[in-house]
Amino acid sequence: MVGIVGLGSYVPEHIVTNADMEKILDTSDGWIRSRSGIVERRFAASEQASSDLAAIAATRALEDAAMSPLDLDLIIVGTNSPDMLYPSTACLLQSRIGATNAAAFDLQSGCPGWIYATTTGVQYIQSGMYRNVLVVGAEVITRMMDPTDRGTYVLFGDGAGAAVLSSVEHGGMKAFELFADGSLAQYLTLPAGGSRRPFSRDVLRERSYYTKMDGQAVFRFSVREISRISKKVLEKAGVPLEEVDWFIPHQANLRIIQSGAQELGIPMDKTVVTIDKYGNSSAASIPVALDKIYREGKLKRGDKVLMVSFGAGMTSGAILMEWSR
Repeated sequence: MVGIVGLGSYVPEHIVTNADMEKILDTSDGWIRSRSGIVERRFAASEQASSDLAAIAATRALEDAAMSPLDLDLIIVGTNSPDMLYPSTACLLQSRIGATNAAAFDLQSGCPGWIYATTTGVQYIQSGMYRNVLVVGAEVITRMMDPTDRGTYVLFGDGAGAAVLSSVEHGGMKAFELFADGSLAQYLTLPAGGSRRPFSRDVLRERSYYTKMDGQAVFRFSVREISRISKKVLEKAGVPLEEVDWFIPHQANLRIIQSGAQELGIPMDKTVVTIDKYGNSSAASIPVALDKIYREGKLKRGDKVLMVSFGAGMTSGAILMEWSR
């Protein structure tokens, strides 16, 4: 059995409110709230990159696990906003925290990045290859958004969440479900900066180095996936919906969260919502929300936690976990 033995998260200190957005965009607090549920979000400081946020979250998770960085065998970072294309953010993190015994790599799978990373990390432990794996969701995703586009810029925030995975005597991960449909890839893209469209004058003129999103198409996919993949992972685990103690959905849009909870029959008092304070922090949103209820003392040993995410790819992923601490 593999479970989480240490948790940590970090959100930058700089708060950007909807009133701040009104000063730079043709938008309003009411427009943003009604369409997303967001009131404020966090922006990383100019000198901070994803590895910096990841290092703080990882250090907190290791302290919570009462482990040294030297105890880690592997580091997996789920991110859509790496410090640079290479080396990996995971390698930069490994050096930053002094985890010199750990292998390290990034995993890019859209907003479900931490779900995918955790699923992968668990397999390494269950196979017997490694004992202790650090999985991190870290994003300075706001820098990938066009500050002149109110359809994307108001939605996102920065943050990082980390978990130490290891063998546990009770509970742990019960089931996983991952999904991808690459035929829908055009709905959410960052078109330039890779091998297909390297940086050029045309890219600069078109602003193709910023995220492009078909908001309505992403919304439809997300509403469908949040309930479909949740039911799938519960079926795999053989756990009925009424036994779920906590539902942690990806924090993309309050209407999607409410729709998913209603479709599943999970009351909102069991549904963790952080989008109002942090916006959509992409791969960081699930571990940040999980750490929030943990630090607030709400997670109890034996609680069943359903975590589900969806994003660019298009991808989705879900984990059912029994809290073991």
